[in-house]
Formats: sequence, C-alpha cells, structure tokens
Amino acid sequence: MALVLTEEQVMLRESAAGLLADRAGVAQLRALRDAGDELGFSREVWQEIAAMGWPGIAIPEAYDGLGYGYTGLGLVLEQAGRHLSPTPLQSSVLVGATAVHALGTEAQKRTLLPALAAGELLVSLALQEGVQHAPEQTAMAAVPAADGYTLTGDKTLVLDALAADRFVVIARTSGSAGDTEGLTAFLVPADAAGLTVERRSLVDSRGVGALHFDGVQVPADAVMGEPGRAWAGLGRTLDIANIGLAAELLGVATEAFERTVAYLKERKQFGKVIGTFQGLQHRAAELFAELELARSIVLQALQAIDADDPELPKLASAAKAKLCEVAQRATNEGIQMHGGIGMTDEYEIGFFIKRARVAQHCFGDYNYHLDRFARLSGF
Repeated sequence: MALVLTEEQVMLRESAAGLLADRAGVAQLRALRDAGDELGFSREVWQEIAAMGWPGIAIPEAYDGLGYGYTGLGLVLEQAGRHLSPTPLQSSVLVGATAVHALGTEAQKRTLLPALAAGELLVSLALQEGVQHAPEQTAMAAVPAADGYTLTGDKTLVLDALAADRFVVIARTSGSAGDTEGLTAFLVPADAAGLTVERRSLVDSRGVGALHFDGVQVPADAVMGEPGRAWAGLGRTLDIANIGLAAELLGVATEAFERTVAYLKERKQFGKVIGTFQGLQHRAAELFAELELARSIVLQALQAIDADDPELPKLASAAKAKLCEVAQRATNEGIQMHGGIGMTDEYEIGFFIKRARVAQHCFGDYNYHLDRFARLSGF
C-alpha cells in the first residue's frame, strides 16, 4: 500500500485548508471562547462545511454519502487540527456517524446516515463514565421494561453534547463492569424525558457536556443491533475515532512546528536571530523528522480503515500513541521556543497546546494506547 496521496486527495486537502482558514480558524475559536458560546461552534459555518459535502465523506453512497473513505476524512481532520477549527467534524462525523454505521440496524442506518451526511443531524457518542477511558468498565444500567428499556446513570465528556440531536449511549444490559459482553448501544434523543445535559468547560474551549439519565425510557427499537453484543462495533468505532484524532493531532503538531520555525527566523537575541543558534536548530530538525514519521503512520492507519485491514486495532493504537507523543513534543517546544510571550493569551501558540492536551486524552491517552499496542503485538 503506497503511502502517497492521489491528485484528488491533494485537491481535497487544499480545499479544506482554504475554507477552514477563512471561516473556522483560530480567530473564530478565540471569538467563540470570549463570547462564552455554549455550543463552541458556529452553525452558520457548519452549514458552509456541509455544503462542501464533508460530513458525508466517509459515509457509503448507499446512504447518500460520498463514499470517499476515511483517508479523505482524515485529510480534512488534519486541516481542522492545523486551524483549530471548532466544528462537529470530530463528534458527529468521525465518531457519531461511524457509531451509527458500525452499531445500527439497517433501518437506523437508512434513517440517520443520510441526515448525517447532509449535516442536518448531529449525533454524539455517550460512553465515558469516569476520569479515564475504560469502555469495558461501563456500569450504566439499562433495565428491560414493558415496551423497551429504562436507562439510569451518568456519562461524562460527551463531545458537542449541547448541540447533539441524538446520542449513541452505551449501557449495560447484562454482566458487570469489566465484562465486554453485555454492553448494548441505544439511540436516545437529546430531548428525552429524564435526560439532563450539563455543559462542562475544558481548556480547549470546545463544547462538551455531562449527561444524567434519571429513569429515561426508550422503546425497543432504540436498541442498536443485538442487545448485549455492542462490543465489536464499539471497538471498531473507537479505533476509527482514535485514528481520526491522530490525524487531527498531526495537523495541530505540524502547525505548531511551522509557527515556531517562523518565529525562530524573526526573534533576535544578543543581536542575532535565534534560529541561527545550533541548539535550537537541532531541536527543530529532530521534531521535523518525528513529524514525517508521524505522517506516514497516520496515513497507513487511515488506509487500513478503508481496506478493512485485520490489523486495524493495532494500527489505531500505534497511530494514537505516536501522535500523542509527537503533538506533546511539538506544542511543548512551541511554547518553550517562543519564550515568555508564548505563555500569554495574545499569542496563538497557546491555543495549540490546549487543544493537543484534550485530543490526546480523548478515547485513550498515550499510556493507554501504548499498553494496548503492546498487548495486541504479543509483547
């Protein structure tokens, strides 16, 4: 499998870079943050993105998507990372639509995926319950009722929770926390009786929330797939989500690096441009080499999704772990090489380290995926 982009993919990347730079860049993120915007993104900009067809890039043509694959979506996510674009691309396109396709029944797919592809519907995954990513530890109860199920419990760190129209909720219909069997996925409307959505604040200023289910009643047709058998579809969803986040982190790290190199060519100290200092040159050169390696890992993982590669879980953890490491280094170096001014809110470099830290911990951090990669590799 050649780790190169086609002409069409290059055009898609350039198109994404142009629109996101103009309409969803750091300036817009700052404005939304300063205004205390609850959603964390502009619906007007989202409609412009939807008009480009990006929400349907990875959705099959049979469900009114473009069928262009996750490699194409990854290129858009990389540009979203470069520009710190506040959009539901991660929550609803990368995760939500993938969850519907991996877990839903055929009827659910035909109802939801066309609306997701058109950008008319936002769906978010409600999975995490504690401070750490541990999907098999799901304890939220789903108790059979006369005409469906009753959901009781809490979910945290739900992406774009206040904007979502529906949630894919992972709950336990059998077994106990720690079991992979017994997990069931449910489609729950955001306005369901007994469901409370509370806004939470993170350092990257994105929209996240906590969900409280107080005896929420859902009908039997809200079950996605077979009851108690959601683990396989959930695992594929999380693998794809982590590869997409790795693509975004690649964009964050690349932009932080390029901004830092540009600063090294401008800032003077002791009468010299600091970019001429050999120590800083060595650090920049090492980071450049790491970014090139990271780019290859991300592209290989994206292509593995589209090729249904059986090694996808291992590649997903390899990509996420590597990009967590590289993004942390790139953003740390960005702050350090900018010096004291890099710690101020006036300079934009600080926005990159904040987004990187949140994306690193979403759906498993460096240590989680490094351990998982070692287990899957038989170490």
